[in-house]
Amino acid sequence: MTSATAERFEPAAAQLQQWEETAIEFARLAGAEIVASFGRTLSIRYKTGAGQGEDLVFRDPVSEVDQRVESLIRLRLAELYPDHGIIGEEMEDRPAAADSPVWAIDPVDGTANFINGLPLFAASIGVLHRGRPVIGAVWCSTSHALRSGVYHACGRGPLCFDGAALEVGPNPAVRRRLAGEPRLDPGTVLPWETRKTGSAAIECAFVAAGLLEVARFERPNVWDVAGGLCLVAAAGGAAFTCSAPERGWERFTGFGDDPRGWHGQLVIGPEAAAMRRTEIRS
Repeated sequence: MTSATAERFEPAAAQLQQWEETAIEFARLAGAEIVASFGRTLSIRYKTGAGQGEDLVFRDPVSEVDQRVESLIRLRLAELYPDHGIIGEEMEDRPAAADSPVWAIDPVDGTANFINGLPLFAASIGVLHRGRPVIGAVWCSTSHALRSGVYHACGRGPLCFDGAALEVGPNPAVRRRLAGEPRLDPGTVLPWETRKTGSAAIECAFVAAGLLEVARFERPNVWDVAGGLCLVAAAGGAAFTCSAPERGWERFTGFGDDPRGWHGQLVIGPEAAAMRRTEIRS
């Protein structure tokens, strides 16, 4: 494909804005369903397990809310954009028409927190064009404003929260910032205090909003981070990925032609901090 042909297929600004508005609608829908269900007894199943009897290991919980929200979003997408693709955590993919975007949906990110009543979870909506995140809308159960709301962005910005542009800037008096980390090997020393939230989408939003300096994810799925990566980019941050030790760390440019099959470590944050994190052995 020539560069002129590629440019012809780039989404127009008005089209991107329309997708962003739809993504915000979906994120708010998910948030409303989550809030309405929080605190009551939910139907829960587990995707995988090992062992038998008392030795059975329960992993990857799925609540009735995950399934209901994804079903609602899929129905709405089928009405609005029947040629768009869908990648979701709970249901089979819907292929996209040629050069059409793909929606990456995580109806409840941090389900283990949610079903245990720990109020730290999110709903993430991302739109990919040719594998690259171009729209992000992440409803978070809490935020920089000490309330729930939707962080969202289109393309390179600005980063917004519930419709208002968000000024990102940590307090310069804070000398030791926070980092989202899944785990650390013994003896690893980082220049940040570490936190494990249980939600990749929350951590992406918090990095974008300046609440976390950096975050690292070991093997996230596309729906965990698609929306959040757009937020980070809109806030002026960077993302680096490592798919194999021999390849080392590379700048993240997209999920490729098979987003569901993409797996790799990710580090996100302001460029200097993110690069510094990639240089530290975990």
